[in-house]
Amino acid sequence: MHTSSMRHMTHLVATHLATRATLSIADLGSCDVNGSYRHLFDRPGWRYVGVDLAPGANVDVILKTPYRLPFASASLDVFVSGQAFEHVEYFWLTWPEMVRVLRPGGMIILIAPSRGPEHRFPVDCWRFYPDAYAALARYGDLDLLEVHTDWEPDAVEDSASWGDTVGVFCKRRQSFGRRLLLELASRLRSLTIPQSR
Repeated sequence: MHTSSMRHMTHLVATHLATRATLSIADLGSCDVNGSYRHLFDRPGWRYVGVDLAPGANVDVILKTPYRLPFASASLDVFVSGQAFEHVEYFWLTWPEMVRVLRPGGMIILIAPSRGPEHRFPVDCWRFYPDAYAALARYGDLDLLEVHTDWEPDAVEDSASWGDTVGVFCKRRQSFGRRLLLELASRLRSLTIPQSR
């Protein structure tokens, strides 16, 4: 994990979450390859769970597929993911799952590269810009509270070649009919999930 990513997540936690006494937090792509966000969420009343596709440091839940999350609907307050979405082949299938498990008023904090060298783990498929986050917000029926992209190279050497797009999304309160429709859509998507590598 590059320094600028940790700086972004630290700022977002302080800005959007610091006043919350209790939180349930999941971190998609949590394996500590070269850094982890876990310490940012190590507070009394906060419950953090690291989620990834393979066992490793900082992984509490091992997924069978990134397209079906083993959490109940509306069971989490916060979903974070940093430097992982570029590795998800069909991120548009993962995104509604992240939205599904979020409580109304809950937040998704997403950091994904807007530029940077290829880094297959095992694949490297995507780069993201602010318009992509606006599209994700519309697709998930979320409010986009904040979005920005690192257009200029960072002064810190390990971050200079990377640019991140950083966003905070909030789940809207939904009518019963809308919740039912989204749950049905989730179940239909699960029937068409591609096989993982």
